[in-house]
Amino acid sequence: MALDRWIALVILMICLAYGYAAFFTMDAGLAPFMKRNPIWPSTFPKILSVLAVLTALSILLGLEKGAADPKPMDINYRRLTDYKLGQALALLGLMVAYALLLRPLGFLLSTLGFLSVGAVILGERRFHILLPVAAAAAGIVWYLVQVVLGIFLSPWPVFLTNGG
Repeated sequence: MALDRWIALVILMICLAYGYAAFFTMDAGLAPFMKRNPIWPSTFPKILSVLAVLTALSILLGLEKGAADPKPMDINYRRLTDYKLGQALALLGLMVAYALLLRPLGFLLSTLGFLSVGAVILGERRFHILLPVAAAAAGIVWYLVQVVLGIFLSPWPVFLTNGG
């Protein structure tokens, strides 16, 4: 069996367990007045699980394949060493570092660092353009989340906001 079908089988098993939880266990603790609502808290998980099971089944049964030959732009898992795995792994590590540094460094510094280092990993070398754009993006996103949506997002590092 091909790699995509093995992955689809694993995803199918996960989605079946998720669907079981959505259909049979999530609604058991609902308050009586909520049972009369047309949309329950489990409605979206039910829809999501059904769509995911159908998608995984279509991959598992090979319904999505139109031609037998791989196209030149398709990823060939037998030639993974030909791709830029170093960049991909570096970006994954950078994402983990961003998640871990978000609270200690604050949103603005950690986002500026993430965007800047990520762009350098991907090959950007014009720092006079990269840094202002990354700073503006971090500032705009912080403003939208903090002011427009009203969700508190600490912009500065912990040692500046908590007094040490």
